[in-house]
Amino acid sequence: MGLVLWQYRLVEYGISQAYGQLRIIRNARPLEEYLTDPTFPDSLKQKLVLIQEIRQFAVDSLGINESDNYTTVFNQQGKPVLWIVTASPPYRLEALEWKFPLIGSFSYKGFFDYQRAKRDEAVWKEQGMDTEIDEISGWSTLGWFKDPILTNWLSRSEGQLANLIIHELTHGTLYVKNNVEYNENLASFVGDHGATQFLTVKYGRHSQEFRRYEEGKVFREKYSEHILRGSRQLDSLYMTFLPHFTPAQKDTLKYSLIRQIIRSADTLSVNGKPRRWKWKEPLPNNTYFLGYVRYRAKQNQFEEEFRTRFSSDFRKYLTYLKKTYPSL
Repeated sequence: MGLVLWQYRLVEYGISQAYGQLRIIRNARPLEEYLTDPTFPDSLKQKLVLIQEIRQFAVDSLGINESDNYTTVFNQQGKPVLWIVTASPPYRLEALEWKFPLIGSFSYKGFFDYQRAKRDEAVWKEQGMDTEIDEISGWSTLGWFKDPILTNWLSRSEGQLANLIIHELTHGTLYVKNNVEYNENLASFVGDHGATQFLTVKYGRHSQEFRRYEEGKVFREKYSEHILRGSRQLDSLYMTFLPHFTPAQKDTLKYSLIRQIIRSADTLSVNGKPRRWKWKEPLPNNTYFLGYVRYRAKQNQFEEEFRTRFSSDFRKYLTYLKKTYPSL
């Protein structure tokens, strides 16, 4: 009975995801319709043209596989369209994984319906898990469908937009089954460096577009390193928990450390200028730290390999990776 129920839920989930994805793809319109629409703002048309330049740059200069992705546009009307649920045991820095036919295991679960995401999160909360729901700005169908531009992207800066497009195109070029951490770290690495190279070529290293992106990138890297250090501290703390510790004792130690990690982020600075903000309660839980592990933990590994073995040549590097790792 349990197996039958699991299979039913898996099929139901798969159908709902397929419906959500196909609804967006079916309602996406060709890029040309927006470019010739007199009511569509010229500033946003410029971003659509910019995306086409980013796509071509990714293919020509980085070695990204050519595709028809981002040649259509889906009008979100300002509304989010996708959320992911993540979960983790409360005293172990380990992401819960969901297994799916063909595409393998994932450390997050996507939903095109927010209420379904809330219901799924509630299941794991009832089991005592740390949980989080995040709104996702972009995703890749790994070449199975023609991924559209989402209109909310057009409010991003030139560098952020380049990063996002190249990140998602990387997934469509190389995606290793059952290894989400590798895939997301690789896409983050290529997105970061690819955006820098694109801005250099298009605007120059002294341009406002380049400086704005690089300043944000430096801070993001510093903050990521800070949170990754914090994740290692949390992992070490959990290993000291003894069997007789009560949940209340564990929570006190856990959230005392998390509060210290978050507050000490105020010491981070860019060009000597501190970046200060006040974290809104409640404090983050394990899933927040695991998100940085998923997207940022392997950046130094990729950086070392990229520079020393391939002389910072993306085409050679991606060619090597595509030959080395089987992709979906």
